[in-house]
Order: sequence, then structure tokens, then C-alpha cells
Amino acid sequence: MEKQIAYQKLVEELRARHRKEGFAGSSQAVPGEGSLSAKVMFVGEAPGAKEDELGRPFVGQAGKFLDQLIESLGWQRRDVYITNILKFRPPGNRDPLAEEIEAFRPCLLREIEIIQPELIVVLGRHALQSLLPGEKISELRGTALKKGRLVYFVTYHPAAALYNPSLKEAIKADFKKIPIFLEKIEKNELPSSDEKREISQKTLF
Repeated sequence: MEKQIAYQKLVEELRARHRKEGFAGSSQAVPGEGSLSAKVMFVGEAPGAKEDELGRPFVGQAGKFLDQLIESLGWQRRDVYITNILKFRPPGNRDPLAEEIEAFRPCLLREIEIIQPELIVVLGRHALQSLLPGEKISELRGTALKKGRLVYFVTYHPAAALYNPSLKEAIKADFKKIPIFLEKIEKNELPSSDEKREISQKTLF
């Protein structure tokens, strides 16, 4: 009940913020959705046209691929929590600006605090910039990184596979590691970033 109240307050604040300062071409706020007790939280970039139309994250073509990836793990969309670093659609679907990422970061951190996921799956370089500033997706993709009490798993954004089909298999391979990392987290087998900065693929097998 406490999580539900906190989540509803956040949604109401986002909608009020959109009425006051929404981006050009953005018709409504698009908050995260899913289980408020999810072990896994997926963080993407920003709403697109379909997301803006329906007020829900990841419901366009990239969302369909994400759903397939989630289902490949034996889960349903309702079992996880899905959100974006930006809650309003950027004008013309352009990339998020650094100042926009910064402006929405407190909202994302509140979502993380509400959900308290065991694993945060970082989808793409913009989400990485928001959650782990200064890190490079080319260096962290396919790996997990523990910072404090939070564990991040980094992979490409599902939309990348729509523009570059060769990435589709790479993303599928990355997703297969998610249950393995979850098991390691639950067994407390992931060293912190202070002990070992990067958990490489070699630690999986």
C-alpha cells in the first residue's frame, strides 16, 4: 500500500508537471509501469510517438521486442517494472539533451527508491548516462556493475536492433544473462565496485 501511494503521488506530480511545462509535441506524461515489487527494473530512453499516444512506456515496435525478450526469460511484462529516463516525448523524437536527462533524474531515482529492484537493466547509452554518468556502453555492455546497494546490467536499447538487425542476437544473448546475475545477487556473490569494478562475462560460467 505504501509503495502504491508513493507511486501514485509520483504519477500525479508528473502529470501536473506536464500540464505546466510539457515539451512541444508531447501530449502527456508517460510514467513507468509494472510491478511495484519487481526484482528487475528496465530503464530506457524516452517515450516515442506510440508511448506518447497511449501514455505507457515501451508500447511501440521497440516495446514489442522488449516484451519478447522478457517473455524469453519466462516472465510477463506485469512481473517487471519498465520506465524511461525522460517521462515526456522529446520534440521530433530527438535524443534527450543532457539538461533534460538531469532534470528528470530525481524522478528516476524516486522510482528506484519505490520499486527497490534487485537489478536495474540499463537499456542504451542515454539511460547509462543518466544512471552511471561517465561510463561507456562499449565497455559495460553485457556486464553487471554494483555501486552501493544497486546493481546495474547494461545492454543496448531494443530500438537499436530495429535500425541495426545485427544487434538483435547480441541483445538476446545479453538478456540470457539476467537470471544468472539475479541468482548471483540473491547469493550475494557480486563484489561491489570498490572491490571489483566490472563483472565480466567470464564470471558467469
